[in-house]
Amino acid sequence: MSGNHFQEASPSLFRFDPAADDVQPVDLPARGASEPSYIKDHRARLRDRFMQGGAAAMPDYELLELVLFRAVPRQDMKPVARRLLDRFGDFNRVLSAEPARLADVEGVGPAIITELKIVAAAAQRLARSRVIQRPVLTSWAALLDYCHTAMAHGEIEQFRVLYLDRKNVLIADEEQAKGTVDHVPVYPREIVRRALELNASAMILVHNHPSGDPTPSQPDIDMTRRIVQAAETMSITVHDHLIIGKDRELSFRASGLL
Repeated sequence: MSGNHFQEASPSLFRFDPAADDVQPVDLPARGASEPSYIKDHRARLRDRFMQGGAAAMPDYELLELVLFRAVPRQDMKPVARRLLDRFGDFNRVLSAEPARLADVEGVGPAIITELKIVAAAAQRLARSRVIQRPVLTSWAALLDYCHTAMAHGEIEQFRVLYLDRKNVLIADEEQAKGTVDHVPVYPREIVRRALELNASAMILVHNHPSGDPTPSQPDIDMTRRIVQAAETMSITVHDHLIIGKDRELSFRASGLL
């Protein structure tokens, strides 16, 4: 975002213009005029309820409103939150939606998209901090939480590799590829080459199924076997391949596929 030049402007409210990219300003009659009391009171009530009861005390649309408050001041965000949830289904899928699809929703422009992506990145960063540079096999629940946070609600398939050292400490988490709603290209040689660069001794493969069903396809099984074979030639162990669905995951090792 550019911000090289600033100038003082009179206070403004906001309104929707479906033909515009974002919320449009509407000048208030006088400098220093406050936002309408019903909006101010509503925002205060939501913030108080969040601080007292946390996210568990709020439905998705209200939690989403709280996020949108920061992007667009002085406007009722409930209609925008409702439209986002109607389009994407739940709070997590809103945060995970591709920017181009978010922009198709009436009233959603760059400021809102940026705010949503900041929240999504913060959630991933927090979950990642609980597993990076730690022994993965003794913090498996935290690893699964991280994988779900990062991938469970994506609209396209993503393939990640978690690289481990000789003590099974997670030394790198890298997205190898993005694909379509039901396919992602994976290159075993590149995965093994990167493991050698990192001096990794083991790997955990992870990819998501946007359909929500983590059942592996035959191409998933075949691809995993090719990666295992390529890794074995360099004495690198593949501990597991996790497929992340919306509400659960599937482990190749636990399922007898690895």
